[in-house]
Amino acid sequence: MRIKEILKGYIGDKTFYKRALAIAVPMMIQNAVTNLVNLLDNLMVGSLGTEQMSGVAIVNQFVFVFNLAVFGAISGAGIFTAQFNGRGDTDGVRHTLRVKLILCIVIGIIGIGIIGGGSDALINSYLHESQDGTDLALTFESGKKYLGFILIGLIPFAISQAYASTLRETGETVVPIIASVASIATNFVFNGLLIFGLFGLPALGVAGAAIATALSRFVELAILLLYTHTNKEKCRFAVGLFRGFHVPAALVKQIAIKGAPILFNELFWSLSVTVCNQCYSTRGLDVVAAMNISFTLQNLLSVTYFALSSSIAIMIGNLLGAGKLEEAKDSDKKLLAFAVFVGMIMMCIQLVAAPFFPLLYKTTDQVRELSSFIISCFALTMPAAALATSTYYTIRSGGRVFITMLFDSVYAWVIVMPVAFVIAYLTSIPFSLFLPIILVVENLKLIPGLILVHKGIWVRQLKVK
Repeated sequence: MRIKEILKGYIGDKTFYKRALAIAVPMMIQNAVTNLVNLLDNLMVGSLGTEQMSGVAIVNQFVFVFNLAVFGAISGAGIFTAQFNGRGDTDGVRHTLRVKLILCIVIGIIGIGIIGGGSDALINSYLHESQDGTDLALTFESGKKYLGFILIGLIPFAISQAYASTLRETGETVVPIIASVASIATNFVFNGLLIFGLFGLPALGVAGAAIATALSRFVELAILLLYTHTNKEKCRFAVGLFRGFHVPAALVKQIAIKGAPILFNELFWSLSVTVCNQCYSTRGLDVVAAMNISFTLQNLLSVTYFALSSSIAIMIGNLLGAGKLEEAKDSDKKLLAFAVFVGMIMMCIQLVAAPFFPLLYKTTDQVRELSSFIISCFALTMPAAALATSTYYTIRSGGRVFITMLFDSVYAWVIVMPVAFVIAYLTSIPFSLFLPIILVVENLKLIPGLILVHKGIWVRQLKVK
């Protein structure tokens, strides 16, 4: 009876899960479609050869850092957007969107400068000899070609995320999906046309893939702008959005205080992932190719718990903003349990797929075997990763951004990265042990995270003075 009562505290009713899934499922669909097309994109580029696929994968490491920096920039303001929306403050929502747009444009300019200006050194840092004799010069050339065009779409992507996040935080989850699907369809169609030169168009290879991606970013932005600024009844925050572009100084200060740690956290966490992948690359370029294949499946399946985590940020943020603190605590406990359950399902799917998924790629047997191993390793950590991500979003929903930074990026730089660096450059430990060690070290942060959630340090209503 006691166990039944305990479990009851972690399980919600149908209404509760409908509310959670109403937020999470649209994001799952959007991200799943995105990653599914990324998979097809990956397969198209992979059909050109292992070197081309590796060159694109290396460049996408830097784009990943940029994307996470954008996500971090809009998330800080997004904490306030969710709570402003929870108490019906349209002006507050409008001000947060203005802040997001300014930050995204600035980050876009800086990102293009850094990635474009340092491209040679960045790509070369991943190029290490493999046992299967991969052509490093061809890999470098492929990466350079891809990067030259991918930079064009960075700023449109950033602005799109500002609009899409605000729409989601104000309850409009369908339109960002439509924009994303249209973007993905554009990317997929033009991938086929430009990579392989269909219907008389030039066969541009990896450059064609980059052009298609950049074009898709403009399509997504156009749809989001059109909807937001022509539906003034549903998007009241868009009325007068560009009129003076004024944001109250008190709110700017609060967003800076809460947002800067999130921005730096996402930036430095993504950098830590990129540096760890660079450390993995010391074991050969075949590891880069295998990691690229494995990440494609990992990203496709992890959209489930990332979407649930985002629903935690929105649901719990709305409840905290409305002053419903006890309901927020109860809801969060049930959402965390649900995230673990979903993580276990994804683990099983990934383990089943591990031997077969790499067969989709035109690459060497060695890369396929390595990919199966990596996929299995990722699968076994999926439930812990789901819980850790949900824990992070819980703490952040109450504005405890400095603690989340310690929990996430500081942990990665102080603990995970030094371990990866030592293994990569000071030992000859094979990759078959290298990766599991890092995954275990990464997930140890779950212990302090659960302690902080249990103590309820995140349960508070944010106020702008």
